Amino acid sequence: MSGTVPPKRKPEPCPVCAKPAQAEFQPFCSTRCADIDLGRWLTDRYAIPTDEDETEDEAPPRSR
Repeated sequence: MSGTVPPKRKPEPCPVCAKPAQAEFQPFCSTRCADIDLGRWLTDRYAIPTDEDETEDEAPPRSR
């Protein structure tokens, strides 16, 4: 081992407000920003795209 310590990376910015993220709230900078992000998921402002054409109600029943 060479005994050298690699330089610390800059923390990634908070995805809500762009301030440096805090280890305690990763990847956010605070509880406030984490709560804002959760609220966006719960109110469908964020969504994960899918390639499915059918909704769950329209899908044929699964055989066992």
